[in-house]
Amino acid sequence: MSGRNRMAIAAGALRMASGVSFLIAPEKANVLWGGTPDESATASLLLRSMGYRDALVGGMLLRAGWQGDPTTSGWFLASAGADLADLVGGIANHDRLPEKSRTRGIGGAIAGVGIGAIGALMARRTARR
Repeated sequence: MSGRNRMAIAAGALRMASGVSFLIAPEKANVLWGGTPDESATASLLLRSMGYRDALVGGMLLRAGWQGDPTTSGWFLASAGADLADLVGGIANHDRLPEKSRTRGIGGAIAGVGIGAIGALMARRTARR
């Protein structure tokens, strides 16, 4: 086992915290990310589903980074994949999204894909040493 991966710890903690916020207060978290208030059952279901996903992926990335686990690159890729799915969904609905959602949601997804890809590459290099 190699040393701790600080980038994985930070990215995992942020993703996990975001996921937990969507589980605890989905409507408030949605507004924070630029969404419009929507307390319908469908919106709550989808927001909580995203929360479970992000809490799980973030928690596993955090754990892998903390332990210096060789699976860290895979969890970075899972994180990037989740953000890529969000990006594709955001682009598909670009014209229907409020400006705030386009900026925060799509911008955040782009940043997440980049962080996940770079983190995976860096973790693979470290694991090979």
